[in-house]
Amino acid sequence: MMRFAILLFLTVLYSCGEQPKEAVVETEVPIKYDMYVPSEMANLMNEMYNYKAELKQGILSGETPSRFPEQILKIHTAELSDFKDRTEAFEAMSKAFIEAEQRLFDSTSTESLKTRFNATVNLCISCHNMGCTGPIPRIQKLLIK
Repeated sequence: MMRFAILLFLTVLYSCGEQPKEAVVETEVPIKYDMYVPSEMANLMNEMYNYKAELKQGILSGETPSRFPEQILKIHTAELSDFKDRTEAFEAMSKAFIEAEQRLFDSTSTESLKTRFNATVNLCISCHNMGCTGPIPRIQKLLIK
């Protein structure tokens, strides 16, 4: 009986000591993500990089390029990133790049295909040196050693 009384006393003591907790209501604050959306020009540059990487592998395998990639001509009209302007220097470099690219398909050229290919890549690097320098290390990997 004494045990029962002590057990009852302890049960009452501990249960009285606990205070009910207030319900915490968490309000969810919506998170707004500012997602990067590449410009038309950024997408075109990535396409051109992929094309040049494939072309490089073809040249190293002894293949001769057979068809000028018409999508390169979009370089004059593709929408630039918001923070970029289409300058005269950019237009001049774009024109020089297209001309150099067309020389890759000139079967009568006396310059080696490697030299003509590297000339196009070097024009990319020169243009990017004027403003958008971030991709230069990636572009340099296209050069045929």
